[in-house]
Amino acid sequence: MENFIRTELMLFHKLGIDNKGVVQIAGLGFQSPKVYKGRKFACRALKGKGVQSGIRVIYAYFEEKDRIELVEIYYKGDKENEDRERIIRRYG
Repeated sequence: MENFIRTELMLFHKLGIDNKGVVQIAGLGFQSPKVYKGRKFACRALKGKGVQSGIRVIYAYFEEKDRIELVEIYYKGDKENEDRERIIRRYG
């Protein structure tokens, strides 16, 4: 998780560098907080896959407070997409 924070979140939210590892989830029906999916997440338990591990990290970013709330982590092999209903219930 520390690598993800340092390499993806810092690049995207602090430095404005988009390396296609973080995408905003559209169509949730609310403006704030913005909810993102992190796709480039290396996992030691899945050796040999690197950032193509299939791990997804869903989080809400509160820009005004510069705060992140973790919503969900899942393996793409077990679940295709984020739980949109859960996100809307929590933030919508």
